[in-house]
Amino acid sequence: MSSSSATADETTEPVENAGDSGIGSLPREIWVLVVGSFIVAVGMGIVAPALPTFATSFDVGVTGASLVISAFALMRLAFAPVSGRLVSFFGERSIYVWGISIVGISTAACAFAGSYWQLLIFRALGGTGSTMFTVSAVALLVRLAPPHLRGRASGVWATSFLLGNVSGPIIGGIMVGYSLRLPFVTYGIALFVAAFIGWLMLRKSTLAAPRTDTGVPTMTVGQALRHRAYRAAMLSNFSNGWAVFGVRIALVPLFVVEVLRSTQSMAGIALSVFALGNAAVLLLSGRIADKRGRKPLALIGLAVSGLATALLGVTDSVPWFLAASLVAGMGAGILSPAQSAAVADIIGAKGKGGPVLAAFQMSADFGAILGPLIAGVLADTMSYGAAFAVTGFTAVLGLLAWIGAPETRPATPPRAEPTTGAA
Repeated sequence: MSSSSATADETTEPVENAGDSGIGSLPREIWVLVVGSFIVAVGMGIVAPALPTFATSFDVGVTGASLVISAFALMRLAFAPVSGRLVSFFGERSIYVWGISIVGISTAACAFAGSYWQLLIFRALGGTGSTMFTVSAVALLVRLAPPHLRGRASGVWATSFLLGNVSGPIIGGIMVGYSLRLPFVTYGIALFVAAFIGWLMLRKSTLAAPRTDTGVPTMTVGQALRHRAYRAAMLSNFSNGWAVFGVRIALVPLFVVEVLRSTQSMAGIALSVFALGNAAVLLLSGRIADKRGRKPLALIGLAVSGLATALLGVTDSVPWFLAASLVAGMGAGILSPAQSAAVADIIGAKGKGGPVLAAFQMSADFGAILGPLIAGVLADTMSYGAAFAVTGFTAVLGLLAWIGAPETRPATPPRAEPTTGAA
């Protein structure tokens, strides 16, 4: 789909040298962000198997262990607006390095926690650094990615994070066999390495350097919300957080064991199958979003993920459940680059959009917190089918919003002469 006309509040920016460039045409600085994202994600996966068990070692129950996990997400949500303002004031590069460093310090401190409350505080502090890292990294992606490659840049960045999340738990599971504290020390060291790489590779970059006053004011969340595409992206990201980062992790293992009467290992396979479907389409969907537009991919992704998620609750065998999980993962992978690129289009390469990016991130965090609570109540009081159906319905809300939203992909001017590039 080509770019459509927009309202006065929904203008698009032109593309310069918009050839069909491949991911190899992305600036070197974006690959620095990709490496950092992978290291952060691997570390998150490394500590995941150890964190609940480490928490219960301080003589607390499941609720206490769950609180340690939730504290990280809650601090991410609460600190996101501050992170957006910090990015606008100090620049993306500084907040990126400081965000990773804070997570590294807090994670390493968890390894030396002498009580449950120390562990809870250290873990919660890590949430502040995590949101600083995320907001600043996405802001750098917006600035650094050429407008005609934003979908591909978002897809590469998301893929690196996904691959880290898949491989991290395997490493962490091995480490737990030696010591519950070892994963935290390892993650802390890895984050210091990532922060150093980010500082070293970006410190002399003119592209990533803090911008002098260009006369462009910081875009506020209120201004962004006047764009129908931004409102649609907020709703679709809320649905994505609800389903992918919340309900999938909270309910899928229970459904596989309690309803399908399978094993915990099969629950892990189901989660991996979802991730496989996600990874299989991320790069392709990013390319298509750059060539055909953001809106078609958002609509297709929401429709596929919503339907497949709703069907999870009515499957009666492991093979059908795995098939639905694979399709749901593909739907999420189709959606992710398109909605991220749309938000980047709205901000623009020269725009200052820290608060806007923070609010976009908060929509997913809010869904990840609210989704498991509501779905859990529905599963207890009604059925797993009802819980997955409501989760799928959140995608329908996002889809309806996107139907009325304009295309945001920057208009591509005619080229004076043919150019060649990687396909």
